[in-house]
Amino acid sequence: MDELDTAILAELQRDGRQTNRELAERIGVAASTCLERVRALRRDGVIEGFHAEVNLDAIGRPVQALINVRLHPKIREAVEGFRDYVTSLPETLAVFVVSGGDDFIIQVAVRDTTHLRDFVLDHVSRQRNIADVRTSLVYDHIRKTSVEVLPKEPRSRKPR
Repeated sequence: MDELDTAILAELQRDGRQTNRELAERIGVAASTCLERVRALRRDGVIEGFHAEVNLDAIGRPVQALINVRLHPKIREAVEGFRDYVTSLPETLAVFVVSGGDDFIIQVAVRDTTHLRDFVLDHVSRQRNIADVRTSLVYDHIRKTSVEVLPKEPRSRKPR
């Protein structure tokens, strides 16, 4: 990753629908150079794909929640099975397999709190190996839409 790759990533994250010509103009390189760099970023797995960001309120899913789940026993088959199951559910936005007191944090978006209650009771609590479930309503969800490339080495701290 060099400065040009970083500029391409930043610009594509700002607007992934722009043409290669527009992208090249914005970062100040030839269209052929830009196209080759984007292809290389995709080939190398830096760019994994492009998607449309959906307004959850507009599709009738205004209530978001985080569901913390603890399994017992913590065996690979149980963790992977539960992970795959909740990922497949349409209410699920994200699944985090975590360390600490919980094993999972599941982000969901649903119609209302009744739908949330039913989701937890019918799809989460009912599963084998569930030791504990805690649900938190999300009041605000701020998600960064771009990811910055960090320097390879941390900047040295200057003594005070």
